[in-house]
Amino acid sequence: MPTRPDTPLARLSREQLPEHMRGAWDQASQLHGDTTFIEVFGQAPEVYDWYLEEFYRKLFYSGRIERSVVELVRLRLANVHGCAFCNRSDTLAALAGGVPQAKIDALAGYEDGPFTDREKAALALADVMVLTNARGHITTALYQRLRAHYSDGEIVELGVIMAVLCGMAKMVFAFDLVEKMDSCPWLPPGEG
Repeated sequence: MPTRPDTPLARLSREQLPEHMRGAWDQASQLHGDTTFIEVFGQAPEVYDWYLEEFYRKLFYSGRIERSVVELVRLRLANVHGCAFCNRSDTLAALAGGVPQAKIDALAGYEDGPFTDREKAALALADVMVLTNARGHITTALYQRLRAHYSDGEIVELGVIMAVLCGMAKMVFAFDLVEKMDSCPWLPPGEG
């Protein structure tokens, strides 16, 4: 059974949060039954705002790389990392972004799934970037596969998107801010 977050960081109640974060608290409560992430980030609202505005609005959802691709790689990372909180949110975002349920269901075996070659190349890059692949790097074969579908600038952009997502995954696991799946490699000692 997944464990609930037990962060050592101070949490703010909904009423103590900055006004602009209360809707996120409501949404997290409804979707996850857990508001730890929002309550802790209420201690640093400028960081929360940066994450939403600068990363998500200006990079992740910039439109330079189609939404279906960035949603698929984000969900692939969340699946491998074992973040229950992320998987719920990212699945809804992927569906809202036009990713069919059949693709979401086939992510574990994407090479044989109903994905375009462009999507498969991005997902292969996600497997290089994932936190559990400490020795991952872009081989010549992977670079050629990516270059068949992306410019070097788009490859860099995908890499930065994945790097931020992986960095945030490590942060939320290390600070115990989200519910983890039993498959999560970063369960606290004695759990899982």
